[in-house]
Amino acid sequence: MSDSQESMLTDAEAREREAQAIRGLSAAYLRLREEIGKVIIGQDQVVDEMLIAMFSRGHCLLVGVPGLAKTLLVSTLSKILQLAFRRIQFTPDLMPADITGTDILQDDPETGRRFFQFMQGPLFTNILLADEINRTPPKTQAALLEAMQERHVTAGQNTYRLPQPFFVLATQNPIEQEGTYPLPEAQLDRFMFNLVVKYPTSAEELRILKQTTSGEEPQLETALTGRQILALQEVVRKVPVADHVFVYARDLVRATRPDEGEAPAFVKRLVSWGAGPRAGQYLILGGKARAILQGRFYVTTEDIRAVAPPVLRHRVVTTFQADSEGITSDRVVEMLLESVLVPTEERAGRKREARGR
Repeated sequence: MSDSQESMLTDAEAREREAQAIRGLSAAYLRLREEIGKVIIGQDQVVDEMLIAMFSRGHCLLVGVPGLAKTLLVSTLSKILQLAFRRIQFTPDLMPADITGTDILQDDPETGRRFFQFMQGPLFTNILLADEINRTPPKTQAALLEAMQERHVTAGQNTYRLPQPFFVLATQNPIEQEGTYPLPEAQLDRFMFNLVVKYPTSAEELRILKQTTSGEEPQLETALTGRQILALQEVVRKVPVADHVFVYARDLVRATRPDEGEAPAFVKRLVSWGAGPRAGQYLILGGKARAILQGRFYVTTEDIRAVAPPVLRHRVVTTFQADSEGITSDRVVEMLLESVLVPTEERAGRKREARGR
């Protein structure tokens, strides 16, 4: 067999492995949705975006009023994935060591000597629910956010790696803001997605009332293991992205900055601070995960547009004028998606497809 034939065979094998990985992740996604649906009624968009963030190695901030099953959603996900799950209720008196762990003085029964032993805190888990993260002081918030970014905990002179996968879902109550410690923009930027959990529809609420008052416990089946999740996260990273998709993500992020020349006029009036480069990175990663979950091994600008609201809504800071007019960051993102043009390459491709039909 010649070198060219071996190369062709290798390329074919690589493409087949990629195709198998795509089919595996798509099938896993369908199983996850099916199992979550046994417990969680509605909230389809929130579930989809949460899974996209998980497969992208990102963390999520969930914003919603009490009673919308945010905690139940996270605990259900951990059961389906056979992952360790812990919940921290953040309070004003919570200290960093309460979540990271601390050195405890111990006695050796054989030698009688004393030594320090590190006792792991609740951060050492796979899925962490940080409930009402804005109710704890900045020092404790910083300890959590450092662990999210670095994926390790430092105690004294020692560094301890966190288990993998490690996925944080933090919640905030948008109603009660008295006595809270709002996360500054620099710390909000650590979260890949800001997910808005809304009230259920009339039909969904009726199903909730019937299902949760019947006394029947749904039987959940395991969909994925931690090892499989890590492998699928690697698959997502390998999804190719065309240059024009990179250009669109870049243009969308740069359009949020009022000081940039390419920013639309409404951004200069309504936005005081725009998104940084991390927003573009998360747009691309989120687009890759969304494409894979839909069974594609390529990213389109539609994938970027789909993940733009959860990526940008907490990275766009509105002005006083926008607040006085009732214009939220979500509305600004909608206006950006309407005004930022899709690159020429994709527009030409769409026209060719239309002519072909």
